[in-house]
Amino acid sequence: MKKIGFLSFGHWSPSPQSGTRSAADALLQSIELAQAAEQLGADGAYVRVHHFARQLASPFPLLAAIGAKTSRIEIGTAVIDMRYENPLYMAEDAGAADLISGGRLQLGISRGSPEQVIDGFRYFGYEPAEGQSDADMGRRHTEVLLDVLRGEGFANPNPRPMFPNPPGLLRLEPYSEGLRDRIWWGAGSNATAVWAAKLGMNLQSSTLKNDETGEPFHVQQAAQIRAYRAAWQEAGHTRTPRVSVSRSIFALVDDRDRAYFGGEGGQQDQVGYLDAQTRAIFGRSYAAEPDVLIEQLKQDEAIAEADTLLLTVPNQLGVDYNAHVIEALLTHVAPALGWR
Repeated sequence: MKKIGFLSFGHWSPSPQSGTRSAADALLQSIELAQAAEQLGADGAYVRVHHFARQLASPFPLLAAIGAKTSRIEIGTAVIDMRYENPLYMAEDAGAADLISGGRLQLGISRGSPEQVIDGFRYFGYEPAEGQSDADMGRRHTEVLLDVLRGEGFANPNPRPMFPNPPGLLRLEPYSEGLRDRIWWGAGSNATAVWAAKLGMNLQSSTLKNDETGEPFHVQQAAQIRAYRAAWQEAGHTRTPRVSVSRSIFALVDDRDRAYFGGEGGQQDQVGYLDAQTRAIFGRSYAAEPDVLIEQLKQDEAIAEADTLLLTVPNQLGVDYNAHVIEALLTHVAPALGWR
């Protein structure tokens, strides 16, 4: 068995060809797709966060709304860029969204990806400390978040408060029990996957990672997952960690599918540079008739290693079509692979 959810970047464009023409469309359609996915039997509704872009950002109002409109499906992010975040305010927002959803929040966080603007985190008021990089700052924000999510008091109470306080040091409220165990780290390298394991975070491995060996993407990603699990065991954590991978997968079952995705584009890994120093490998997309698709997916070592698969959806094609994409995989592909 494997958990299967969708991941939406929430793109919107005012062009006539787009089914998502405004920020309001992107937000409201994300809620509708989560409801449809739950009805289809999918396990997760995840959103990506990008700042300064015509995409989803500020995830907690959206996650809370999805949580209020659904009852079973996991809700989450993949990922929030921690360079932009106040970890204490984030802990309050996340606690509220988790309580509204009844404890279904799966919070994916990371150092972030290449940005729309230069050093966008500076506009949000954050500067790396002297001698540290922006990646160091993102990891420092993460460590603070993990610490406050333990729910232990740390702030001295006012001796003359407006409202009565419980005894002792105060913690942030609202506090949601168990959320600390549902934090995921989006790792782009083997080293950051090992770091995440040591801190007791689950692992999200996306459709790109640092090209560290020159091997095919899925082989490198599977090795990253195995390194993560070894580090987890060495750290002595008692619970079983979760691992997700993201893929673009389209079962071609009707003429719409063939028109949109029946070409040969994206069928091979791609290599590029995230910056002047970082060579990255981007995983292929999968689009084929179900019987062919099943055989292709059997060869993907990283999907086999993961317990959760996130389907990246083309959200601008509309809620109905994306629900069809999810249903086609759940119906025509997942059972044959033992995922259902």
